[in-house]
Amino acid sequence: MVKLEDAVIARLETHGERYEVLVDPDLALELKHGKEVDVAQVLAVDTIFKDSKKGDKASEERIKQLFGTSNPLEVAKIIIKKGEIQLTTEQRRKMQEDRKKQIIAIIARHAINPQTNAPHPPQRIEKAMEEARVHVDLSKTAEEQVQQVLKVLRPIIPIRFEERTVAARIPAQYAGKAYSVVKSFGEIKKEEWQKDGSWIILMNLPAGVVDEFFEALNSLTKGEVGTKIVK
Repeated sequence: MVKLEDAVIARLETHGERYEVLVDPDLALELKHGKEVDVAQVLAVDTIFKDSKKGDKASEERIKQLFGTSNPLEVAKIIIKKGEIQLTTEQRRKMQEDRKKQIIAIIARHAINPQTNAPHPPQRIEKAMEEARVHVDLSKTAEEQVQQVLKVLRPIIPIRFEERTVAARIPAQYAGKAYSVVKSFGEIKKEEWQKDGSWIILMNLPAGVVDEFFEALNSLTKGEVGTKIVK
């Protein structure tokens, strides 16, 4: 549960009336964007207000009439999802910066330069976003904004989303340790265990993480892994 001094107001106006709850700004935005969040952790206090600054509580009877329930957690969820969250300038700036980093991370993971077939470093993507004056929208998740950002980046840098099918042959003595590393990169498409105990895998990976995947296996196996890009 967020401290009262760190909370912001989430407000919903309906039927000519105003209803407010005091919330953690980060968790409230996550909830608003559809993520599974414990509402009890979002609220500073489980009270529905008419005016939170004055401490004016809403009528429980009226709440039940309008929201169909007097459960403050259920009502708070409706207010957060349908209403607006009042952020300070500093909170908005920080959240936009965090959202921007999320967008950059997604693009860096999935995109390549089609001229070189190499991934774009995050710094290059960030510089291109600044040059394109990309606006980061807090009302949308990072995932929802990626395609629009790609459109404005293409005139500035050659960029394309691609997947690669990769294969790896991991020696028997490293196969056990390698399993968790492999799974952290994605789903195994096909696997075979050889008579000598070595493990052969086939995976589809975002193009931007193939080098990272190969490096992780090389490090784990001290260079004894066999890897290749199938297509």
